[in-house]
Amino acid sequence: MTFEERVTAVKGNVFTDRQARFLVTVMLHSGVCMDRHYCAFARIAHGQNTTDFFSLLVGRKLATAYLCAHKRARIFHVHHRSLYEAIGEPNNRFRKPTPIGQAIERLMLLDAVLASPDVFWLATERDKLAHFTLLLRTQLQRDELPHLTFGCGDQITVRYFPDKLPIGVADGGREHIFTYLVTRAAPVDFRAFLQRHAELLRALPVWTIRLLVPAHYREASDAFVSAWQQEFARPLRLSTADELRWFFEEQRRRRDNPDCDGHDAPRYARARHAFASPRYRTLYRSWLRDGAKAIDGTVSPVLADAIQRGTGRLECDVLGHPYLHLSPLVGTS
Repeated sequence: MTFEERVTAVKGNVFTDRQARFLVTVMLHSGVCMDRHYCAFARIAHGQNTTDFFSLLVGRKLATAYLCAHKRARIFHVHHRSLYEAIGEPNNRFRKPTPIGQAIERLMLLDAVLASPDVFWLATERDKLAHFTLLLRTQLQRDELPHLTFGCGDQITVRYFPDKLPIGVADGGREHIFTYLVTRAAPVDFRAFLQRHAELLRALPVWTIRLLVPAHYREASDAFVSAWQQEFARPLRLSTADELRWFFEEQRRRRDNPDCDGHDAPRYARARHAFASPRYRTLYRSWLRDGAKAIDGTVSPVLADAIQRGTGRLECDVLGHPYLHLSPLVGTS
């Protein structure tokens, strides 16, 4: 379904066009919202219109309102199945009750989406898969898109775009914006995110990684910038990649056969020291999962060239709203 089709389906005889557009945005990107989000979306001051809208949602049991401990803010969880069925997402995970930590993270993502109303935001796995499959056609194979594989044998499940983060389409479709929400001080998960998306980014003419940084993680920004530079701006030499392949094979052999010393102990010791950084530890996990292609891409200069030309960028967007005060929720209104 297109966004407009979703708006029409939600609108019915109950909501105004503006209310329906807001609800579709919330259901696609977060499942939760606050009064201020509707005000920002509608570009209105908080008043009777906002109060009536959320009273309608809660009164019809389409959403539940959770009151914060200081009683100055509420988080609304939009969960009714009929609304999600209307947008073609009856089993969307946002319908389920959410721990407060995840709810706050989703509020951050909604803030980021609403802050760029001129950008078209892809939200669901199905929408992202359809968009990039049509855009790139034969440039990328389906298994080169960001994905994770779960299970084994006949029980394998492949999840595309598993990070479940909004991807923006801007400049008439020429530029793509990949958001990443900082939720910890160390960029361990961020490195894995970059490695998953590397092949897709190489196929795009203009791209931006937009770091969404909560104010309490502002000091961690430098570590994320450094990780980005290491992953994308410094391709490996062919000789280094060859040694890395040997080291990974040897490391797996020693893991699977702990009683065996393996081959060429001095060489292994040198490689273990050389490849001890977080970049290679993350790459090893990718290699265990994806095989040789995890290393093959590290020698490509395409991403480094894009960064040098300015067609590949990293933005650090420090989120302007406070969030920590939302943690102590105390009941339902």
